[in-house]
Amino acid sequence: MEVSRELVKIESKTYSLERNRLNYQSITTESQLGELCDVLHSAETIAFDTEFISENTYRPQLCLVQIAAGSVQAIIDPLKVTNLTPFWQLLAEGNQKTIVHAGREEVCFCLRATGKIPANLYDVQIASGLIGLEYPAGYRTLVKKLLQKSPAKDQTRSDWQKRPLSERQLEYAMGDVLYLERMEQEISKKLQEMGRLTWLEEEIQSWLVQVCESHDRKKWRRVSGISGLSRRNKAIVRELYFWREQTAEKRNMPVRRVLRDDLIIELAKHPPSNVEQIKSIRGMERGDLRKVLPEIAACLNKGIELSDTDLPTSQRRKELPPQLNMLGQLLSSALQSICHKSHLATSIVGNPSDVRDLIAYRLGLRGQEDPPMLTQSWRAELVGNLLDDLLQGKVTVRIKDPNSALPLNFEYRHETENSD
Repeated sequence: MEVSRELVKIESKTYSLERNRLNYQSITTESQLGELCDVLHSAETIAFDTEFISENTYRPQLCLVQIAAGSVQAIIDPLKVTNLTPFWQLLAEGNQKTIVHAGREEVCFCLRATGKIPANLYDVQIASGLIGLEYPAGYRTLVKKLLQKSPAKDQTRSDWQKRPLSERQLEYAMGDVLYLERMEQEISKKLQEMGRLTWLEEEIQSWLVQVCESHDRKKWRRVSGISGLSRRNKAIVRELYFWREQTAEKRNMPVRRVLRDDLIIELAKHPPSNVEQIKSIRGMERGDLRKVLPEIAACLNKGIELSDTDLPTSQRRKELPPQLNMLGQLLSSALQSICHKSHLATSIVGNPSDVRDLIAYRLGLRGQEDPPMLTQSWRAELVGNLLDDLLQGKVTVRIKDPNSALPLNFEYRHETENSD
C-alpha cells in the first residue's frame, strides 16, 4: 500500500530493526490521526498492538498504539491524542482483517470506546496453538519459531507513561507489531493445509464471547476464598464486591487497593455488627478504610437483611467419587498423547479439569449444566469421542515403545483381538 501524500506532514522516524528498515509515522495530534485513518480505510489487514500500564489505575492506562498495515507503520501517542475514537471506529466498522497477539486488552480498549469488537479479528496466539506450537506462546517465541527472527526484549519493563520515550523504547514497541502479518500468513497457510481454518474461526468467536462477557459482567464469584461459604455469606461478598468496584472506579485505582479479597471473605464469614467491630479486624486499620467504614457496614447489613429468595443461587455440584481423579489422570495422559500426534497444543484443547468434566458428564454425575467443552464441535471429533470410547472399554491403551516421545498407543478392541 502506498502512503498518502497527506502523511508527509506527519513526523517520520527511521530506525534499523533486525536488518529491517523501520519507517513509522509518529501520531501526536488529532489531525494526524485523521489522516492516518484515511489511509487505513483501504487497508486489507491492520495489525496492531498496545502498550499500557495497569498497576495504578482502575482500568489499564493506554500509553501507545502501534500499527502495521502493509507499508504503513505508525505509533499513536494516546497521552497527546486524547480522542482515539476515530481509530477504534475504523477497526470495529471496517472490512479489514485485524491481527493481534494475545489481544484481550486490545479488544477491551475497542469495546470501551465503541461498544464493538475489532472486525475480522485474528489472534496469532490462539491460531498458533492449532498448528502444534505451544499455547499460550509469547510474541517473541512465535516470531522465533515461525520466522526465525529474534525481536528485542530489553524494554519489557519500560514505564510507557513517561515522556519523552527514547528512540530505543519506540523501536521496541514497533517491533511488537512488525511481524504480526507475516506470522498470520505462515499460520494460516498451515491451518489451510491441515483443514483447520474453521476451527480457528470457532475458537476466535468463543474467545471473543468470553472477553465480552468478562467486560460486561462483574465476576464476584471469583473472589478468592469464596468456595464453601453459605448463600448468606456469599450475599455479603457480592455486596462488598460491587461496592469495591464502584469505589475503585470513582477513585481510579486498582480494586484490591480499595479492599483485599481476604478482607472481604473475613467480613463475610463473621460479619461485624457495628463500625467499632469492623475497626478491630486486622487489616482494616488503614486510614483510607477508616473513612469508608460506614459504607462497608451498610454493605454488611444489606447482605444480612436480604430475603432468602434474593440470596445467590447455590452452584454446588454433586460430590464426585474418588475414582474420578484416577480416571482423570489416565484420560489426561491420553489427551496429551492424542494432541501431540495431531499437532495441537494440549492446553488449547483442554486441561485436566475439562477431562474430569467429561468423565462426570458421561457418568451422570453433573447436574443440568451445559455439555462439557470436550463433547462439542471439533474437540469432540478429535478427542472427545476417543475418550468416550476409552471410558466404555471400546479402546485399549498399550505402551508401544517406552523410549518413544509418544509411548501410548490406542487400539479399538476388535483391532486388539484380531492381532491376538
